[in-house]
Amino acid sequence: MAKSSGENGPRAPAAGGSLSGTRENLAQGPDSATADELSSLGSDSEANGFAERRIDKFGFIVGSQGAEGALEEVPLEVLRQRESKWLDMLNNWDKWMAKKHKKIRLRCQKGIPPSLRGRAWQYLSGGKVKLQQNPGKFDELDMSPGDPKWLDVIERDLHRQFPFHEMFVSRGGHGQQDLFRVLKAYTLYRPEEGYCQAQAPIAAVLLMHMPAEQAFWCLVQICEKYLPGYYSEKLEAIQLDGEILFSLLQKVSPVAHKHLSRQKIDPLLYMTEWFMCAFARTLPWSSVLRVWDMFFCEGVKIIFRVGLVLLKHALGSPEKLKACQGQYETIEQLRSLSPKIMQEAFLVQEVVELPVTERQIEREHLIQLRRWQETRGELQCRSPPRLHGAKAILDAEPGPRPALQPSPSIRLPPDAPLPGSKAKPKPPKQVQKEQRKQTKASGQLDKSLSPNQAAVVTAAGDACLSQDVPSKDLASQDPAPQDSAPQDSAPQDSAPQDLAHHCSQESLTSQESEDTYL
Repeated sequence: MAKSSGENGPRAPAAGGSLSGTRENLAQGPDSATADELSSLGSDSEANGFAERRIDKFGFIVGSQGAEGALEEVPLEVLRQRESKWLDMLNNWDKWMAKKHKKIRLRCQKGIPPSLRGRAWQYLSGGKVKLQQNPGKFDELDMSPGDPKWLDVIERDLHRQFPFHEMFVSRGGHGQQDLFRVLKAYTLYRPEEGYCQAQAPIAAVLLMHMPAEQAFWCLVQICEKYLPGYYSEKLEAIQLDGEILFSLLQKVSPVAHKHLSRQKIDPLLYMTEWFMCAFARTLPWSSVLRVWDMFFCEGVKIIFRVGLVLLKHALGSPEKLKACQGQYETIEQLRSLSPKIMQEAFLVQEVVELPVTERQIEREHLIQLRRWQETRGELQCRSPPRLHGAKAILDAEPGPRPALQPSPSIRLPPDAPLPGSKAKPKPPKQVQKEQRKQTKASGQLDKSLSPNQAAVVTAAGDACLSQDVPSKDLASQDPAPQDSAPQDSAPQDSAPQDLAHHCSQESLTSQESEDTYL
């Protein structure tokens, strides 16, 4: 799958100066649509009867290509238990990732509950953190006009993304508009990459589970952390991964590797759509979701494992190769895979048990990169290093970041009473402790001081209260006469003066605390 160029590439803006692909134009009728757009299910005339169609639990029209027949239903009690466990993990995400990452991986392999899948994908991918670190960034990109050379290309691809799903069935509907917004925002966020057709199904799957802004940041994480370089202009990263896949196949299924070598079939002919779309256009939908659950947790090794499992069971035995005598038959065999090997339970079990690790992938990546440099020279695309899963992404986040906390739907000011309660708000504990200390200290002071010292302390207390008196009033008062006490009595009066000074400072501190609270 190549970048959108040539026949499917960008068109020049219209002579009148109006740009095609704006949100306003997208919501209008298909006046200038091509023939395939008019015949698609996304036309307005066919969408009028959409309410009468049956929809499966994934949102696909029953009987369409995306819909499935019999599904393995999880018992309701088990589903509720899984939801409770996932809620606990999501509410204490940083602690779980730091100490119990293996437990998160096991629960992702069992499948994330549908009600929490979108939220879990955001936490696993780091899209939640990215959103918190860039508040308002998506809105800024969304309000920008966009690069004219990509707008037309994006708009022409919208109706091709899951046309039998309820979100994308109608041209100009909320699903297609959100998809346009996300893809356009990415072209502005990474103008050096622009838009690649394989990004559209990725963004569409995300939009089925979360709002546009969250989907955008998850798309950014996939393109930058999970699959870096996949959507660049030369597609060098996907070519390298094709060679890595073919080399790993020799260890997983020597029969399939030997057959593909004999037929001289380049890996790009069968694995490009698999990897670039993360199997969203290949597998049954329940299998797609389970694969994505593991992919967000463990990284690209899940994509490699799925590809190896499909090749192994499609071409891994002499009986299956009898129908694949040439290149054409082999490619058709891989394009029309058996439903049995794509079935959810079978595929997930095979993927979990396949012994392909991140270390093997990285070792093979260095080997293939060295061969590439010897035969083709240096890579033109300098993509960031690939991160293998949620743990690696969390560890690689630069600088301090806020702890992930669930956002309450109702926000109250700190001193506001709870609804339905008549009790007045209590002062903070610190202020209460200071008040108790002052009361206790004043009681001890009264007992230990002589009558003369007590009088001095009383005067100091009056000075504490006079801090709020305006300066003009203080200036108008007569100066107090100086005390002509003998020198031998000065040491006796120094202690009360120190106590008075301490009382003044403590009263000011207490007053500042009360002002802060109020």
